Amino acid sequence: MNKGLDGRDRDENGQIRRKNGNTLVGTLRKEYPEFAPGTRKDAKLETVLKRTERDSLSDYLKHPPKH
Repeated sequence: MNKGLDGRDRDENGQIRRKNGNTLVGTLRKEYPEFAPGTRKDAKLETVLKRTERDSLSDYLKHPPKH
């Protein structure tokens, strides 16, 4: 993977790589400590997105669910 100026991984065409749905909540909390409060750290991103009706991690981060 190539690193962009912002340090995020990019595909060969320069697009920022999307997080895989199998990414664990615990892994995401290393970068986003407040991610999915109340959710187990071994839950998958795809589960959180489905439960909150979000399309992607960036959609979730832009529009976090209200508690």
